[in-house]
Amino acid sequence: MNLSSLKPAAGSVKVGKRVGRGQGSGRGGTSARGHKGAQSRSGYSRKLGFEGGQMPLQRRLPKFGFNNINRVEYKALNLDAIQALAEKIDVKVITPEVIVEHGLSAKKDLIKILNRGEISVAVEIHAHGFSAAAAESIEKAGGKAVKL
Repeated sequence: MNLSSLKPAAGSVKVGKRVGRGQGSGRGGTSARGHKGAQSRSGYSRKLGFEGGQMPLQRRLPKFGFNNINRVEYKALNLDAIQALAEKIDVKVITPEVIVEHGLSAKKDLIKILNRGEISVAVEIHAHGFSAAAAESIEKAGGKAVKL
């Protein structure tokens, strides 16, 4: 082994094309960029969605619908889930903190109780919203629906 036999590890040296090194290199003059136009200039970067001057796809497609910026999103929780939770933890008051603690909702969610399923346990439920039928079912079972 001597200094003349040393070579870099395989794949460690990236051999790219050397442009702008004279006419004899085959990539001199315009440096393989062609003549004139935006792509031949330094500092050129294509805009996202640019299609060479053709009307871009996102402008050709029709727009429809409406997003209400004042919409209030609730996490729906049904009475059958409340029944299961009440049987599991055996408490008389169910608050959003208890619901979050047992993984039925995220911390920042607004919770609305809906009427799917049956409830037979008398519990006091604190939530951000109730459907009329759900509140009626809770009170019929001897519980209380408290809106926050």
